[in-house]
Amino acid sequence: MNLTKITIITLLSIVLTRFIPHPPNFTSLIAISFYIPLFFGIIYIPIVLFCFFVTDIFIGFHNVLFFTWGSVVLIGLLSKYFVSLGFKFRILGALSGAVLFFIVTNFGVWVTGSYGYTISGFFTCYLLALPFFTNTIVATLFFSILIETVYNIFNLEKKLKFQKKH
Repeated sequence: MNLTKITIITLLSIVLTRFIPHPPNFTSLIAISFYIPLFFGIIYIPIVLFCFFVTDIFIGFHNVLFFTWGSVVLIGLLSKYFVSLGFKFRILGALSGAVLFFIVTNFGVWVTGSYGYTISGFFTCYLLALPFFTNTIVATLFFSILIETVYNIFNLEKKLKFQKKH
């Protein structure tokens, strides 16, 4: 698959889940950040970032943007350790990405001073983010299974076409 197709598919996937009405943090963000570099290589992390940048133009920029984008990079880099592993481990890898996203982005919220620069503010920041984290976990699981399913069907089709030729 070439760069243009991957960019278009990534952009459409992100746009669909970020622009249609959805519960907070119920998007394909983590799954896309994990699976695009996993399937196509970490050199495609900038494509994922570009697609988030494009959607952020319309959604709006915020104080924690660089923590969000930074977590996308870290999740993409994390994915390379799951390339040769099976379905269950890749799902666990994507869920690890959700945990990483939670830690990094909420640290960003705390660092920007939203809850004060105290240990109490630090814990309050993470505590109040737990409902959003629940949605992130569920969305990551949902979109990861969806991506795995589509990917496996696609590979199955390639195998069937190969068998018919030989």
